[in-house]
Amino acid sequence: MKILVGFARWVVGILFIFSGFVKLNDPIGFSFKLEEYFSPSVLDLEFLAPFALVIAILLVVFELVLGIMLLIGYLPKFTTWALLLMIVFFTFLTFYSAYFNKVTDCGCFGDAIPLTPWQSFYKDVILFVLILILFFNRKYLTPYLAPASHRWIIFLAFMLCFTFAYYVLMHLPLIDFRAYKEGTNIQEAMSIPKGAQEAVYNYHWKFKQNGEEKIVTTNGSYPQVEGEFIDVETELVQEGYVPPIHDFSMEKDGEDFTSELLQEEKLLMIIAYSLRRSEAEGLQKLSAVIEEAKSKGYRVIGLSASGEALKSKISKKYDLDLEWFFSDETALKTVIRSNPGIVKLNKGTIVQKLHWNDSEKLDLQE
Repeated sequence: MKILVGFARWVVGILFIFSGFVKLNDPIGFSFKLEEYFSPSVLDLEFLAPFALVIAILLVVFELVLGIMLLIGYLPKFTTWALLLMIVFFTFLTFYSAYFNKVTDCGCFGDAIPLTPWQSFYKDVILFVLILILFFNRKYLTPYLAPASHRWIIFLAFMLCFTFAYYVLMHLPLIDFRAYKEGTNIQEAMSIPKGAQEAVYNYHWKFKQNGEEKIVTTNGSYPQVEGEFIDVETELVQEGYVPPIHDFSMEKDGEDFTSELLQEEKLLMIIAYSLRRSEAEGLQKLSAVIEEAKSKGYRVIGLSASGEALKSKISKKYDLDLEWFFSDETALKTVIRSNPGIVKLNKGTIVQKLHWNDSEKLDLQE
């Protein structure tokens, strides 16, 4: 039992630390996921949505520090109770998401390791079993270090976590796990390679024959069956290849300019997924950036999911001389974790991404 507890201790501790770190690296991304859970179609807790970022930071910091507490053996009774309560809650949440198909990715490991809802649930079930072993055998959770050092280790862990969270909020995630990282060619990431796996579907055709319903299944072709056709249902048997980027576009007045803009050698994109939620200080810094970029031959565009009236109002208020295009809000949130943010491209390749706080670091080559 002591060996089993030791194994469970290290597996749970390392997983909690890793899971906490990848989410702490991108707390804004995790807050978007919490907003999805808080929406009316999922948990219907909209009153929590304005506090999603604060909740996200507190939750991931506690998760990470809890993993450290388990590994060093600090307050084993409190630690095991906290672990048990957390895993019960998250197991329920992942089961609810999977069974009712509410959230397609739980965000357990951020964008580092995307998991399907059922994969997340099975992962939580395994963790639940391991935590139960720890909970009922906490007497074996002996400290690895001198007990007097524990509180200082935990205090330091909390301080480092909050410092790291502040840094990535004021800049960008230290490690970019998303499909839009620097060096990515958007066009290539949107393309489907030759020979890629195609989606496989079963088609269940329903007919009425001699007063009775009959179902005939095919791979797509209309079956040669006598009788009156009633309905057809489609069942996904195997998912096909999905390109890393599949929801990015740049539209204006109903026309798609994506291909044209991604051919530009010097393109600067000012991204604000929601101008209503954009930070005023960031918008104030953009006018000088736009003016300098244009003087050096860059085509400067704005990308936002906001309406045209608001785009015009913001441009006038902050003196933003740029051409606005529409893009999906979720896609823009994925491109950059800053509202507004700055992205420089060369023929569709992302050369530089900057938080508005770092606009002075923008490298505008002639």
